[in-house]
Amino acid sequence: MDRRSFIKLSSFTGATIAVSSGLAGCTISPSADNQAQTNATFTHGVASGDPLKDAVIIWTRAAPVSGSGLVKANIFWEMANDSAFSDVISSGFVEAKASHDFTVKVDVSGLTPARRYFYRFKSANNVSPVGETRTLPNTDVTNVTFGVFSCSNYPAGFFTPYMEAAKNDHIDYVLHLGDYIYEYDGNGYATEHAKEIGRTYAPDNDTELYTLTDYRKRYALYRTDEGLLALHQNKPFIVVWDDHEITNDTYIDGAENHQEDEGDFYERRAAAVQAYYEWLPIRPPFGTERLEIYRQFTFGSLLDLYMLDTRVLARDKQLDYANYRDTETDAFNNEAFTKDISNPNRGLLGEDQRNWLHNAMQQSQAKWQVLGQQLLIGRMLFPVSIFNGVERKNIPSHAHKLANIKRKQMKGAELSDQELSLINTVMPYNLDAWDGYPVEREQLLRQLETLGKPVIALAGDTHNAWHNKLTLDDGSEVGVELATPAVTSPGMEHYLSMDEDTAKTFAKDLPLLIDDLQYCNLHQRGFMTLSISVDEAKATWHFVDAILTKSGSVSHTHSFVMNA
Repeated sequence: MDRRSFIKLSSFTGATIAVSSGLAGCTISPSADNQAQTNATFTHGVASGDPLKDAVIIWTRAAPVSGSGLVKANIFWEMANDSAFSDVISSGFVEAKASHDFTVKVDVSGLTPARRYFYRFKSANNVSPVGETRTLPNTDVTNVTFGVFSCSNYPAGFFTPYMEAAKNDHIDYVLHLGDYIYEYDGNGYATEHAKEIGRTYAPDNDTELYTLTDYRKRYALYRTDEGLLALHQNKPFIVVWDDHEITNDTYIDGAENHQEDEGDFYERRAAAVQAYYEWLPIRPPFGTERLEIYRQFTFGSLLDLYMLDTRVLARDKQLDYANYRDTETDAFNNEAFTKDISNPNRGLLGEDQRNWLHNAMQQSQAKWQVLGQQLLIGRMLFPVSIFNGVERKNIPSHAHKLANIKRKQMKGAELSDQELSLINTVMPYNLDAWDGYPVEREQLLRQLETLGKPVIALAGDTHNAWHNKLTLDDGSEVGVELATPAVTSPGMEHYLSMDEDTAKTFAKDLPLLIDDLQYCNLHQRGFMTLSISVDEAKATWHFVDAILTKSGSVSHTHSFVMNA
């Protein structure tokens, strides 16, 4: 076996994170003689995640006193039924080790379904903030509300959407669909206002991330944001990664943002994955830090949630339109492109994950089926003329002309052949999304069709809000797609240099030009809530009015209701 293959297979087994189990009903005194606590500081608050009906992960980071030279700290933890800890139901000791960046996870089991709990950690000289969490329901659940997030970029602004969600008493669980951090340096993407708002990187973390130390320091910085601290403290998280937790446009054996002179990709990926498991309150699905992050959460008979990986585990390299254009004539080789994009062996999920998902959905006893994943599944097919010689800044005005043609058609006017060609000749605008993998998408959607149940696919990645119908090649509708806007990462308004009025007009025009698109918001940051009851699902997009100051708040919302 050559070195690259060995690293590819083994690089996740070298630093397994110790997850201590705590059984409800088992409590011990923090003054136990044989478990003396260490002087340590809880540097990044508390967090909880991966709730089950009888268990939940609780997390903190406990750093020994500076200059002590200690490589581990002995920490005491408690779980209680009340925030005053007068009714402690479980407690124990756990070690915060330098080999895990002093992060700590406890898998507290033996809990009661659908119950709110409080937890905290203690060192010899400090007590952590009190965290609040909850288990999953087992039976008789009539309503669940998720807060849905994606794409938080530290230099781009304060994490206002996190702070607003932390105050939202209706949110039961947080779903984070990826791009929890960004790996870029401090001088490029989304850094325009970083200096003026005090969101720059420290000198020792201001380069692109490559090493375990690099990724750890970036997580540590992100977890100083007041909004993110508050949300982690108040709500349990269910997370999955996208690409920027590793590097931009990651695929199975490389990435757009990884070059040959940047070291071994598998070593970089292993470092990123280890830091992710250290800093996120996630239960390793297979008992250790592996790439197979997909997993299922059951909310009684109401819904099953399937968290998928469309990025790291099995994705084939993205196609690029530029590779099909002749460098001299600029002619597009449509035959070669069609052959490659129609290759039945290309995919995002991979056979193992796809089979797991199919079997899990077929066996599900829940009414609603929800996919938590990164990318737009819907057919985002833009008119080809938008891509043919139209300057980027002129795309909104060109699209408005095309939308007016469509409006004219809808009023019954007869269109010329040229007009028909302009609005009917379309192509996918983003080959990094499911549009670039249409064969596997059709396989997935046909699996969803066989369920005979209401299906909701959640997405992040694009930084904008979207609502799509999910349709087969023959037009049959099999579900809906709801995409959350970014927490701070810039959206389409940035890429197309649109002011607010232009962005609003463009957002009204696109649903006329894209058959399955029902709604979009292209210029505001925020988050989404999804409330599911027996009879209906209600999605609400919450848009904030500012991320460049800490005074931002939710300024308006948009809602959609889907009946079962």
